[in-house]
Amino acid sequence: MRKTLSFLTAAACGLGAALAIAEPMPDPDELKVALLPDEDAATIISANQGFKAYLEDKLGKKIELVVTTDYSSMIEAMRNERIDLGYFGPLSYVLARSRSDIDAFAAKTKGGSPTYQAVVIANTDSGVDDIEAIRGHDMAYGDQASTSSHMIPKSMLVERGLKADEDYQEHFLGAHDAVAVAVQNGRAQAGGLSRPIFESLVERGIIDDEKVKVLAYSKPFPQYPWVMRNSLDDGLQEQIRNAFYELKDEEILGQFKADGMAPITDADYDVVRDLKKSLDL
Repeated sequence: MRKTLSFLTAAACGLGAALAIAEPMPDPDELKVALLPDEDAATIISANQGFKAYLEDKLGKKIELVVTTDYSSMIEAMRNERIDLGYFGPLSYVLARSRSDIDAFAAKTKGGSPTYQAVVIANTDSGVDDIEAIRGHDMAYGDQASTSSHMIPKSMLVERGLKADEDYQEHFLGAHDAVAVAVQNGRAQAGGLSRPIFESLVERGIIDDEKVKVLAYSKPFPQYPWVMRNSLDDGLQEQIRNAFYELKDEEILGQFKADGMAPITDADYDVVRDLKKSLDL
């Protein structure tokens, strides 16, 4: 039976001893910083060593980068204050915020805009030439709590009269890159994921744009938010905000496909809450 978002408070898995049974402190010597589990964990941590060094220098603290097994374990870890900062997708933030004393404080900008898009793609040999043609086929999504690899592309299909399990079969593969690879290999005829991630996969040669085609882009949505637990010391929270807003290193920002970090508030994600409600997720 397919899971639903109502079960996303299941116990966190695979976080390791580092996240287990430690009493949260307002001003810890080490901050646990969770990165979004949207690609391979080892790759994410390796690619963000410069970001780790930057935060250690700006905050004067040790930084441990963490990639949880999936979105639900990240939400649960934040709920239990086992992580101090987290890089969430918009939907996973909304879910976490409903269960945790946390707030969004920064979002990346690209081209000066704090918004991004999802994309629906198809295998070029599948015969799926538009979204309506997904009817009767397999559609790949990432994580159930993903905004751009589940909620947004699903809403794009709903707008065209397509409902999961009635008009097409949905499959959850966990990560954006897994969706793109599945579509390229023909294991799914179509899929949905983040446009920046898809374009990065094409640029890096992981996805061949002769084997995968774009069917449609979504409207803009607020970018992935950076979140911190509100039980952190007020002075430390201010230091963290400034460290993000002052981040200018192009190499570090490049790992987030960003050109800067801008202030953002919880209210910016009301559009995500409204879409979640309309889809009954």
